[in-house]
Amino acid sequence: MSTNKRIVKTDKAPAPIGPYNQAVWAGDMLFCSGQIAIDPATAELKIDDLETETRLVMSNIKAILTHEGLTMDHIVKTSIFLSDMGLFGQVNAIYGEYFSEGQAPARECVAVKTLPKNVNVEITVIATK
Repeated sequence: MSTNKRIVKTDKAPAPIGPYNQAVWAGDMLFCSGQIAIDPATAELKIDDLETETRLVMSNIKAILTHEGLTMDHIVKTSIFLSDMGLFGQVNAIYGEYFSEGQAPARECVAVKTLPKNVNVEITVIATK
């Protein structure tokens, strides 16, 4: 069976910590796996404060997109997962800084019981060429 699927791998974003890829192209759509605050240079988790954590998550997303010749404005959909909805305001403010005026993607934001490695923020994105 022929497929239009291509795996993405860059050392500018954290290596997967399980049986998944950083991102996968399916036609003109790029599906990025959930990013958490792992520093790709050291493989260390950085969750000391919410601002640092959120910025590192967004930086990891941006690194994957940049590797593929895309920008944050190519994102059409995001899913934000929080450990507590009380974090929404601060995460939302930082998240908004990463998109050009009027170019924010569709999204949902939910609080979940537990996230991988007990982080506070995980974000997935879908982008298009």
